[in-house]
Amino acid sequence: MFKYNCQNPISKVGISKLGPDYEATDQMEDAEVLLIRSANLHDVSLPENLACIARAGAGVNNIPLELCAEHGIVVFNTPGANANGVKELVLAGMLLASRDIMGGIEWVKSQKGNPDVNAQAEKQKKKFAGCEINGKKLGIIGLGAIGQLVANAATHLGMDVYGYDPYLSVDAAWNLSRSIHHIQDLDEIYRECDYITVHVPLTDSTRNMIDSRALELMKDEVVILNFSRDLLVDEKALVQALRSHKVKKYVTDFANPTVAGEPGILVTPHLGASTEESEDNCAVMAVKEMRDYMENGNIKNSVNYPSCDMGRCLAQGRIAINHRNIANMLGQFTSVLGEAGINIADLTNKGKDGYAYTLIDIESPITSDIIKKLESIEGVLRVRIVK
Repeated sequence: MFKYNCQNPISKVGISKLGPDYEATDQMEDAEVLLIRSANLHDVSLPENLACIARAGAGVNNIPLELCAEHGIVVFNTPGANANGVKELVLAGMLLASRDIMGGIEWVKSQKGNPDVNAQAEKQKKKFAGCEINGKKLGIIGLGAIGQLVANAATHLGMDVYGYDPYLSVDAAWNLSRSIHHIQDLDEIYRECDYITVHVPLTDSTRNMIDSRALELMKDEVVILNFSRDLLVDEKALVQALRSHKVKKYVTDFANPTVAGEPGILVTPHLGASTEESEDNCAVMAVKEMRDYMENGNIKNSVNYPSCDMGRCLAQGRIAINHRNIANMLGQFTSVLGEAGINIADLTNKGKDGYAYTLIDIESPITSDIIKKLESIEGVLRVRIVK
């Protein structure tokens, strides 16, 4: 029986996929598994028995990844599960920024009770006129799950799409329309595009990537959309660019004091993945990843440990070892098992940056003494009996 704790409301559709071997607990310190969305874990004392954290969403800046890795806690996210919901909001943001739709709606509201509203509307509509997105150049920074969908949808809307992603995978490239221009120099996006949308994770290298220098390179009256993370944009510099009419509109999904109520900025209250479908998809994917790890030891879509898959265990037992990515670890593991007379049926070892993960299928039962010997090896962070 595995105990899990939800730090945020998690879709019932996802929870229903847990099965009878999982028991909910209201006490975080008793949990072996955490299911979260936006809960901030940076100032939280993590439970000693915690084996993994499953984030129902893509962003993981609310989780102390390095600390988790050091304690052998695998952190999962759900890339792509909310991609369609975000894509649709990005498209809506482009349309709202192109015409003063919101201004027109508010004007009609203000005319409640006016019997002459029909005639007045014809006179006022010029105030809310704008432009079409058909034929305009759209620059997409980041061609992951969301960026791909935005790019393909925009081409169908008649836009000329420029994509920048130095880490574009082969699989991602296959999913993109052939009409999309693949750009090698980010500055070309800034110089050429009428609309620019950002779809990259927040890292030290991407923080404030759209700064005063980038804004200066852009076309006059450019529209910028940010549905990834607010800190990707130097919003103080952007406000100045709006006031000087360098930027026509800024559309963001992240409310904060800098952007709230500022003319020329359209702010939604973090609605990107706030659809029933996205929340269900993220929860189902998070639960699936977590169950495969807890029940089989397999890792998929972890952000702090390498992917590793040995399928279901058909041998007598399986051991999972989280450890540092240093030399001679496998030799020490096999020596401990060999000295105990335990034959290895199968073994997989994967490394990612400073951490590694080893799955070992064995042909005889494991004892607590052997586990202690494995745990005592320098560089081992956690040993878990999967089966």
